Amino acid sequence: MSIKAIAAKIFAQIIHNKTQKWANNPVETQQKVFESLIKEAAQTKFGKDHDFSAIKTHSDFTKKVPIRDYEGLKSYVDLVVKGEENIFWKGKPLYFAKTSGTTSGAKYIPLTKESMPFHIQAARNAILSYIHETGKADFVSGKMIFLQGSPILEEKNGVKLGRLSGIVAHFVPKYLQKNRMPSWETNCIEDWETKVNAIVEETINENMSVISGIPSWVQMYFEKLSAKANKPVGEIFKNFNLFIYGGVNYEPYRAKFENLIGRKVDSIELFPASEGFFAYQDSQKENGMLLLLNSGIFYEFIKADEFFTENPKRYTIGEVEIGVNYVLIISTNAGLWAYNIGDTIQFTGLKPYRVIVSGRIKHYISAFGEHVIGKEVESALKEAMEGTDIRVNEFTVAPQINPKEGLPYHEWFIEFENQPNNLEEFALKIDAAMRKQNVYYDDLIVGNVLRTLMITKVPKNGFQEYMKSIGKLGGQNKLPRLSNDRKIADFFKNII
Repeated sequence: MSIKAIAAKIFAQIIHNKTQKWANNPVETQQKVFESLIKEAAQTKFGKDHDFSAIKTHSDFTKKVPIRDYEGLKSYVDLVVKGEENIFWKGKPLYFAKTSGTTSGAKYIPLTKESMPFHIQAARNAILSYIHETGKADFVSGKMIFLQGSPILEEKNGVKLGRLSGIVAHFVPKYLQKNRMPSWETNCIEDWETKVNAIVEETINENMSVISGIPSWVQMYFEKLSAKANKPVGEIFKNFNLFIYGGVNYEPYRAKFENLIGRKVDSIELFPASEGFFAYQDSQKENGMLLLLNSGIFYEFIKADEFFTENPKRYTIGEVEIGVNYVLIISTNAGLWAYNIGDTIQFTGLKPYRVIVSGRIKHYISAFGEHVIGKEVESALKEAMEGTDIRVNEFTVAPQINPKEGLPYHEWFIEFENQPNNLEEFALKIDAAMRKQNVYYDDLIVGNVLRTLMITKVPKNGFQEYMKSIGKLGGQNKLPRLSNDRKIADFFKNII
């Protein structure tokens, strides 16, 4: 074992001990974060506008600070972007993480000197948790690749801005810089396909031990590697044994990845966003990711089925239950207050608090009152594929409200790697799994409001073509699993 691996094990033990202290005192930890945030921001414009000096309890906070999304906070964001100080947080932010918006166009999410370190520490601690639990540390001596956006930053009124992954590239610790790939020059390539081709050329003869990125884009990298070398990725990189991912659920990709790699590898799931780093998988044995309660973020949770009602109850960490679908609300040391990031989560454990990402509050299907969420369609597909050699590259689901004949239905657009011998039988398996999970969907089938789902096959690379058509190929961009309309569906109908 190398000196580097021995040092990593020692450091992993230290971080584990620190983590246990706050994880074993969740309510107290969150209360301290809450009090600190309110105190630090009391003299900002937002703090004065919302009477932070009078806020002593969570109840006070809920009365004075309503739930908002980006649109709701945009008037404040605009002031920060113009270069004004002390708006959300003390002074100016260090960076803006630029993300794709909806009605507002580009979104500018502030990152401050207080918030930025937690993005770096969380990713580091996820790896250290893995080392502590498994005892595996030799991989730290190999090469590591993080597929991410360009680190080239712009500047807006004295604040640098770029994609979060590009900003994070500037904070790679010195002890990892020699191990890290691709080169800075390759990382700066903007066109995603050109960039992946360059990464393949740079890495194909290297000792890669850790690979990280959003599964859909890592899949493209693996396919190009395998095609160039004419052998599985696991044979190209014999010491590759750890895949780190975030952004989307890995399960729909797992069978495809294992085929591309040629063997199973361990994986670590992360839950990062421009707004904060919320959780990471701290155990290979337990389901879910450890919710980071000591990272400058105060969490509130609203039950998803109550979210669109007037004045829904805002729960704190000590009030949540396992298995309930919650909308995640955050207040942070980057200056976001009672902010709806759009993600829904479910708790898988309360000692410590572990979560899974169940979907997006805007990404659902409820054209008929069925309330179908991302976790349900992913689980149904996984169940239908079990024990088969069927492999799926990508999929999305949309309602078909006005079919040419028969009852309405859910239409699944699937790009198969290995397709089933009997497509209708496979559709019935998915449908049965959906009905077990979602009682509303089952009621609609039983009541002849809906017929069983239909599968439409998408040609190879069809999803890449869709993402390219909307200018979101690669990087941190993710395909919605669910849509309550036919915008994505119409694209595929035109190319099939």
